[in-house]
Amino acid sequence: MASIILKNVSKSFRDSRIIKNVDLTMEDGKCTVLVGPSGCGKSTILRIICGLEDVDSGEVIIGDKCVNDVPPANRGIAMVFQSYALYPHMTVFENMAFALQVRKFKKDEIEKRVTETAKILKIDHLIHRKPKELSGGQRQRVAIGRAIVRNPYAFLFDEPLSNLDSALRCQMRYELARLKVQLNTTMIYVTHDQSEAMTLADKIVVMRDGVVEQVGSPLELYNSPINTFVAQFMGSSKMNILPIFFSSNAGKLSLFQYHTKEQLSFYLRENLEYETDKVYYLGVRPEDIEVLHPDALFFGNKLDGVVSLSENLGGEGFIHVTLGDGFSITVKSKRNITERVGNNVRLGFSIDNCYLFDGEGNAILGINPNNS
Repeated sequence: MASIILKNVSKSFRDSRIIKNVDLTMEDGKCTVLVGPSGCGKSTILRIICGLEDVDSGEVIIGDKCVNDVPPANRGIAMVFQSYALYPHMTVFENMAFALQVRKFKKDEIEKRVTETAKILKIDHLIHRKPKELSGGQRQRVAIGRAIVRNPYAFLFDEPLSNLDSALRCQMRYELARLKVQLNTTMIYVTHDQSEAMTLADKIVVMRDGVVEQVGSPLELYNSPINTFVAQFMGSSKMNILPIFFSSNAGKLSLFQYHTKEQLSFYLRENLEYETDKVYYLGVRPEDIEVLHPDALFFGNKLDGVVSLSENLGGEGFIHVTLGDGFSITVKSKRNITERVGNNVRLGFSIDNCYLFDGEGNAILGINPNNS
């Protein structure tokens, strides 16, 4: 095992700067997950770490050694790609053993490593089959096993579950989480799926346009996003963001107005002042909003709108509500949805669950994960 450090790393392809002065530390024995939209530089960072791409500037350090000039085969890194890339003419055993045979391992050692790894991945009964005889999940296990037998310093995963269907992806996510605990090896995992990130990560790195936006534990990023980009990226249904304007202060309670004249209120930290001529942004997660009964007493924030779409997913559901100006809000409910398209609804959400961002989208108020 080894820690991996990127120091001021930059990378360009022709005139496009893909990675921009990135500093990152991926701790020994921990799983670091890189998330972000397509084209943000996640996979390029993996390719830089394993040596498939050279850096324009900066250093890549594995353990205590700078590996900028070390070829991929000598970096002690094993990479699992989005495509399984199995040899179709080889059996499962032969696919997993191939890298060890190239390195001239003894036959007994190869058989021991492959057999033990196959048992860990629960594919020991498949070792004599060829890839065409396997399901997608089984093929991905073989690809992972091929990496494990090498006993590398670190594993790099480049969206390994994206080719699987939804049910199999959930199953493999569980298997990878179990494997992470069992192997206790440094892992760097690239995905655009925040559910995978929240499940697997010890630390999440959120990227945008080649820049690191925020680094932290899953709960830190979920509860205390640094800006609206991170706030909307982390969460199974993205955070609702509304433009609002400051109205007045009353002790620690501040009043903001949405431009449909809905009054919204927030608790403030000490000594924060707001300007009346600037736009701010309210953030509230779909799971923190409820549909209020017409006669219910509710002392938090309220918004009125019309249901534009109802989604019953069995055990939970989503309601999409259009406000008077056409702005849409998503509500996540852990019950069967009874509201129908065209129904008038009143939404309520606690001031304790509100986020506040400035006009540039930077966080002013959020939820402290240590108090949640």
